[in-house]
Amino acid sequence: GEAAERAMQSYRSFILELYHAEPISGYVWLHGSKSGRMVHVGGVDAPVTRADITGIVTEFRKAVGTGKNAPMRTGVDVLGWDFAFELNETARQDAELAGIELRLIRIPQEVLEKKAVEQGDIRFFELAALGVDVKKKARTVTLELTDFVIPPDDVPEDVRKAVTHWEQWIDYWAVDWDNSDDTFHNEWQSYRTRKDKTIERQTSHTYPESGKYRVLVKVIDILGNDTTRLVQVEVK
Repeated sequence: GEAAERAMQSYRSFILELYHAEPISGYVWLHGSKSGRMVHVGGVDAPVTRADITGIVTEFRKAVGTGKNAPMRTGVDVLGWDFAFELNETARQDAELAGIELRLIRIPQEVLEKKAVEQGDIRFFELAALGVDVKKKARTVTLELTDFVIPPDDVPEDVRKAVTHWEQWIDYWAVDWDNSDDTFHNEWQSYRTRKDKTIERQTSHTYPESGKYRVLVKVIDILGNDTTRLVQVEVK
């Protein structure tokens, strides 16, 4: 009803203000603008889904260049508390096909802390991107991490200077070889220890029978954030 609508409006204005974006009206999926990019604010209690991205992309394409709040540049910042598993890959691909540059940005928990808000300590971070290479031989699948990029703004300068190779961003990583629901089942992991500072870059798994499998790769970085990548494999 109206009360819920008003609560949603004030929540969005609050997040947009912390993100230093201007609120705009007249759209369903586009809620603000910031330095020539449009901004979408994800709901409080649900992750941003692929359907949301489709809504954003569709509305954005219709809106470009019309009316006073119309997007001029082809960029959208999607702010969310949480993002559906494979979104980082699929959403970017969907948006790129539509000629839109999409950034997925996590709303930091600190917005819930009055003190942090008052002190103006709120920083929004883009989701990290994870590169995974997949090789198959019969029913054995080998995954290799090829790259891991954390947006540079997220990282304190002293930490950034200390990191000379992308692997050092990774605290540990884990694999769920046969994921059938929304829960991540940790079936293999590699993490650093005091004795051994290196991390394994690859891991293999042999499936007992042929078929299609959903493999989830999860990386926990040194800042404590997790990045999940979905890989679909078919073994014969």
